[in-house]
Amino acid sequence: MMRETRDKSSEEYQRMAWDALKKSINGLVNKVNASNVANVVPELFRENLIRGRGLFARSVLKSQMASPQFSGVFAALVAVVNTKFPEIGELVIKRSVLQFRRAYKRNDKPVCVAATRFLAALINQQMMNYDHATLTDSREDPQSYTSFLTLMSRGGRERARRARRPNANTPTDDSVEVAIEFVKECGFTLQELTPQGLHGIFERFRGILHEGEIDKRVQFMIEGLFAFRKSGFEGKRGVPPELDLVEEDDQLVHEIGLDDEMQAQAGLDVFKQDPEFEENERKYADIRREILGESSESESESESDGSSSRSSSSSSSEGAKADPANRGPGEMEIADLTETNLVNLRRTIYLTIMSSLDFEEAGHKLMKLNIPPGAEVELCTMLVECASQERTYLRYYGLLAQRFCFINKIYPRLFDEVFMKQYSTIHRLETNKLRNVAKFFAHLLSTDAMSWTCLAYISLTEEATTSSSRIFIKILFQELAEAMGLKSLNERLQDPEMREYFQGIMPKDEPRNTRFSINFFTSISLGALTEDMREWLKTAPKTAPKRSTSSSSSSSSSSSSGSGSSSYSSPSSSYSRSSSRSRGRGRRRRRSPSPSSSSYTSSSSSSSRSRDDRRKRSRR
Repeated sequence: MMRETRDKSSEEYQRMAWDALKKSINGLVNKVNASNVANVVPELFRENLIRGRGLFARSVLKSQMASPQFSGVFAALVAVVNTKFPEIGELVIKRSVLQFRRAYKRNDKPVCVAATRFLAALINQQMMNYDHATLTDSREDPQSYTSFLTLMSRGGRERARRARRPNANTPTDDSVEVAIEFVKECGFTLQELTPQGLHGIFERFRGILHEGEIDKRVQFMIEGLFAFRKSGFEGKRGVPPELDLVEEDDQLVHEIGLDDEMQAQAGLDVFKQDPEFEENERKYADIRREILGESSESESESESDGSSSRSSSSSSSEGAKADPANRGPGEMEIADLTETNLVNLRRTIYLTIMSSLDFEEAGHKLMKLNIPPGAEVELCTMLVECASQERTYLRYYGLLAQRFCFINKIYPRLFDEVFMKQYSTIHRLETNKLRNVAKFFAHLLSTDAMSWTCLAYISLTEEATTSSSRIFIKILFQELAEAMGLKSLNERLQDPEMREYFQGIMPKDEPRNTRFSINFFTSISLGALTEDMREWLKTAPKTAPKRSTSSSSSSSSSSSSGSGSSSYSSPSSSYSRSSSRSRGRGRRRRRSPSPSSSSYTSSSSSSSRSRDDRRKRSRR
């Protein structure tokens, strides 16, 4: 099997190459937009578009049908490809026309509108001849304007209504709506290329409006179209500047009519073994170098550098990267302290992750990046950061990290380091990011993608944890219990070989820390994990509380005080002690007050009488 996958002439190898080509083309088409279309085109030319022209046409039409509002973007992409491979542009136009015909026969109005917008965008890019696509020499045949309208789709609800009309060319409500959408999209281009033809179309619209046989809603739409034309097609004036990527002289126009006979060439979408696979790949490599020019040469040089470094062969580009021992005395090594290569690597990894449809496609693309040795940790860090940025956790990132851990043994160790860094700075994360990071590592632990020794970094005590770290531990263990089951998780934590790494989570050094861990797991509904700690707590030695020296110091200070103060304080202290004892015994007996206390009370009563006598004298 391995021999067949290495043999380029074998069916297995070509099928793998076909699947990789399909995923790459789909990924590039799906991520294209108005701002990055100029950057996607060189990446698209690096793929074998001659072999995958059917895949490209299918991907473009599928993406355009899903997002008709981006028809101009997809048309610009096809227009650039059409300048180098006209047969691909022709294939896209034919399939778009056939798609319109099928929707017309099935009375599928949404598909008709989407196909019409794409055809209008192709006319704006001047890939399609407007005479054949829309007007059919309307300047000579005025009735062709009617055929232009009736060629558009009609709804199912219009069948009976149209069957009662004697004129077969009478338009329906749906056909007029589709025609209005078409004129809105490419009316500005038609006004520049054929103003008489556009004038004839608007005259036909005016006649339909005066006849009054269509619904009021459609009549208002026609009136809105006239106002839109009066404003100079504001907002839809041809091709936007960011999508105008092809010079008019370089563009190739295809004369394809809506009624012409054509084939979709569906066989180009399926895999077929090529007996001259290597020769065709070599020919396309020459075409790619001719198209891309300097960027292709730099890419080939980088590929040659990578291959020569792997084969330990010397080349001119590797001369600057030679070992210091092989350098001459006058040469010096230039170190880039700006970390430009590192920033570019992070950007490439991020764009690759975000532009892939599933984790398998992302893993395939990331493996082709040829990450330099020592920079693998950037991939691990970027996966954790991307996962934390989502609103809710996506298994996409966990599955991708799991795939890399199973492919190369270096990634489990790197994810262990990333876990340590994330836990040490967990207090800096928001609650949503904290939850996503905990679920990410819980996925890796539950699938044994990374080692459980990373839990040794956690110390579950009151002093060593914060509110953020406790939330992290809570979500981590709840996800592990949900993924593995409480019984399997308990067996893993009680493994004698791994018990030393779980001493921080389930401490048995002091009863205080053990109680804290038991209370924590019980509060998060995982009390079954604490049975071993409860048994240890029953037999744990009780530590004697430390005796404070405050009482001894107070007694020494009281002994060194004067005799008067000691005679005053001693009866009160003896009284308090005797009262506490009497309360403990159930007040069986009373203690008579001391002489000092009785003398004190008598003196206080005599002083109060003297104050009352003074008040009476003052009143007299």
